[in-house]
Amino acid sequence: MLDIFTPRRAAGSSAARLPAATALAAVALLAGCSMIPTYERPPAPVAAQWPAVGAAPGTTATTAAADLPWQDFVGDPRLRELVELALQNNRDLRVAVLSIEQSRAQYQIRRADQVPTINAAATGNRQPAADGSGGISSAYTAGLAMASWEIDFFGRVASLKEAALAQFLATQEARSAVQTSLIASVVSTWLSLQTNEELLSLTQRTMVTRDDSLRLNRLRFDQGVTSALDLRQAESLTAAARSTLAQQQRLRALDVNALTLLVGQPVPERLLPNVQADGGAVALRDVPEGMPSDLLERRPDIRQAEQQLIAANANIGAARAAFFPRIALTASAGTASNALSGLFKSGSWGWTLAPQAVLPIFDAGRNQAGLDSARAGREIAVAQYDKAIQSAFREVADALAGRATLGEQVLAQQAQATAEADRFRLADLRYRNGVASYLDVLDAQRALFATQQALAQSQLAQRQNQVALYKALGGGWRDAAASAAPAAPQN
Repeated sequence: MLDIFTPRRAAGSSAARLPAATALAAVALLAGCSMIPTYERPPAPVAAQWPAVGAAPGTTATTAAADLPWQDFVGDPRLRELVELALQNNRDLRVAVLSIEQSRAQYQIRRADQVPTINAAATGNRQPAADGSGGISSAYTAGLAMASWEIDFFGRVASLKEAALAQFLATQEARSAVQTSLIASVVSTWLSLQTNEELLSLTQRTMVTRDDSLRLNRLRFDQGVTSALDLRQAESLTAAARSTLAQQQRLRALDVNALTLLVGQPVPERLLPNVQADGGAVALRDVPEGMPSDLLERRPDIRQAEQQLIAANANIGAARAAFFPRIALTASAGTASNALSGLFKSGSWGWTLAPQAVLPIFDAGRNQAGLDSARAGREIAVAQYDKAIQSAFREVADALAGRATLGEQVLAQQAQATAEADRFRLADLRYRNGVASYLDVLDAQRALFATQQALAQSQLAQRQNQVALYKALGGGWRDAAASAAPAAPQN
């Protein structure tokens, strides 16, 4: 360690700084060795092809889901506006964006550790003279100080910086994953509300029909034309329709409440579905399924898991470097004097350079435990990465199974609803002409209502499956305009 602030002549100070500057340059060139294990992406633990279920309908779409902006996927202008409101006000998405800024700051902290920190420092000290004369000795210093800068010979600081960078990138992917889920939730909830509006309208029409039927049956019973059994059956059907009406009103209110939470504000009435105006039609664009390997590059949650794996891999490098000497450098330059008035005068300038090397010898297994923990953390990250891929594969496979079968189901139920409507018409006609009993009419009416409800639910399932496939393939995080997510900081 060089002596602190020994006053020197100005002519000699420039010559004295030369070896110090040369030493610092040499140290900087030697630093930067990395002990991070070479990263290799784990093999995907899924099949190379999607499972085949039935005859999947062909699609003419050419744009992959992850490359298709959500504005192009959603056709209804009201629904697009509702999604825009959700992206502006949803609190989960806001937390994800703020998490990016927090991770960015943490990365900047780690990055700053690689650069010396220079501070302005001033000290003053007065104490009894050491010679026992009873006098007071004084010492004053002022200048620049660099406090314990670690020279990163073995890459410990660089490894921590790489881990922080990967965590930052992971938060960016997490934000994209939150946006994807938010858009899918808004669209699915809006479709559910639309279907419940249709079912509510269907139930109200059914109520009118059954009230008329009950009124007619009560009149015929009073005149002795029909039996009490027919009257009670008509009353039962009317009560059942009234119960279904209350249920549909409750489901509609729950959907509105769910939309309000997703959007983050009360939903404007004009953005809610209107059965009378739009007829229940919502245009959602088809997307090709691609290959399972495409998910690795396109699903934000998988990319997030991989960045977390990279961060865990970098932490191993930092844990390995802890076994080697840690070299730190403390330096200062400035002026020193025995009197305040003597500061900054000629001949009062000086500098100090104090390198320090610390080599672990005995730490009761602390460093080994740190390395073991880092390796276990990487294995955990690998398992989480594999699970993210498997979950994504299952979601896509489920959605493809729905696309392959729900279309046929809807077509079959439409044919059934048409047949039940004609059956009800014929049964009512036969009853009015005295050919059939009222029991046939009630049975046909009950079957028609149930079939119409099932058809509406199947149509909802088909539309929501389309949304689920778009989300499962990694769509929804890309906007039509340039992405508003912060760019990655410079490495």
